[in-house]
Amino acid sequence: MDYIRGINFAPFPRRGVLGAASARASLEKLLETTAANHIILTPSGIQETPQSETIDFRGEGSPEDGELRGIIAFAQSLGLKVILKPTVNCRNGVWRAFINFFDHEAPCEPQWGPWFASHGRFQLHYARLAEETGCVMFIAGCEMVMAERREPEWRELIRQLRGVFSGPLSYNADKYQEDALGWWDCVDIIASSGYYPWGSWETELDRIERLVKRFAKPFFFAETGCMSVAGASKLPNDWKLAGESAPEEQARWYADMFARTASRPWVEGFGLWSWPAVLPGDPLQDRGYSIYGKPAAETVRSAFLESHPSRPL
Repeated sequence: MDYIRGINFAPFPRRGVLGAASARASLEKLLETTAANHIILTPSGIQETPQSETIDFRGEGSPEDGELRGIIAFAQSLGLKVILKPTVNCRNGVWRAFINFFDHEAPCEPQWGPWFASHGRFQLHYARLAEETGCVMFIAGCEMVMAERREPEWRELIRQLRGVFSGPLSYNADKYQEDALGWWDCVDIIASSGYYPWGSWETELDRIERLVKRFAKPFFFAETGCMSVAGASKLPNDWKLAGESAPEEQARWYADMFARTASRPWVEGFGLWSWPAVLPGDPLQDRGYSIYGKPAAETVRSAFLESHPSRPL
């Protein structure tokens, strides 16, 4: 597998988004603009609250299998490789990191057992789809901070996934949590969300490097990015940050991130966050993570072209 010059495309698409002509036009623009060689797709599974036991991936909050297959095939026709990362989200807006249950189960209270059974059905469904469509990697979840301590259940899920997906398996840990997870040995690739503030990259890379050496696994940032809003370079993980549009600050953050990681050969690539399914008419007024139409897009393109496109994972 090539060095990952990747972008998370159309994050958490609702039904109908990936099947629209606008999504294909946007994907073509992504390739033209960024020199990416991978995209990461993140179909959602939806649970009502962090304490709900059931994950729904058949409703309006998730893409239909046909449209997901269609956008994978279209991306591949453009020469892009596809990574699939099914991701749980809560309908009430609480971040998935807070999904949690009692470790000592009690009658009449929500429990880990039913939740992991539902999560397994969700992940296995998309692992089969990833195998059938030729995806090059499967990432079995993202930023499930409170759930990660349930090591036996995760190991069993990875074991089951290996029965249906023949490619490399990974998991996407959250920022600052990489070395808190003890079951990296059972996946093929370590991945995390690199939303680190300006000025802190060297410290965090030193910490992650010790983890990578300990487990002797390839590593990449399955997510990393910064909003184009004033102050975001100091709080790149705060998606609720409000303020003036600051596309130059976003570009500077990207330039610093690429400069800091360039001297770390164990960083095997990126899945930048993110690129929209529908391109905005005035991208400079968009204060979100998208790099489309902003100075950061050229920063990304230059960094991707200067990276190591043939270095294998």
